[in-house]
Amino acid sequence: EGERAQRILAAMRTSVGTRGAAGSTFDHVAREAGVSRGLLHYYFGSKEQLLVEVVRRDCDARIAVLEERFADADSAEAIVEVLLSQLQALLQDESQSVVYEVLSASRRSDYVRDELAEVYNRWREHLADVLREKERAGVIKPRADAAAVAAVVLALGDGFGLQLVSDPERDASEALEVGITTVRWLLGADQAG
Repeated sequence: EGERAQRILAAMRTSVGTRGAAGSTFDHVAREAGVSRGLLHYYFGSKEQLLVEVVRRDCDARIAVLEERFADADSAEAIVEVLLSQLQALLQDESQSVVYEVLSASRRSDYVRDELAEVYNRWREHLADVLREKERAGVIKPRADAAAVAAVVLALGDGFGLQLVSDPERDASEALEVGITTVRWLLGADQAG
């Protein structure tokens, strides 16, 4: 894909982080990306499509990073560490606000809702596939079906993300420890090989 499309995606990510989705116009994004509005429309027909594409690309990048890190995870504890490091990276990523903006937009747009559901499904399925692979290898013994465990693990991460975005000064360390203990239990850390 072209370097201009990458600049457009980066400009949209930055604009949403600064102005929110509603305040991020094609004029702003085109100017910040150094492209014409026409080119922006050519690559991404609407602001909704551009927002969804930013989230999709970010998700794909995170899946690629997780795949690398999970490959070396040879214990339930190592899997927990990978998940925790991913959560911490997400929480420190200023561009993560795009996800919350797209979640909000999904309430008003069938297109955004459908596309976001597809992104979340891919994210859950990827984690479930990794958990199944680790179960077959004897690394973990999940206490439920891998798809259900993946859904709960991601829900915990989403929940922590929302809480920390809404109250960044809150000390969530104790709650995070409870979350980690929950994930260990779900993975069957005390039962695995």
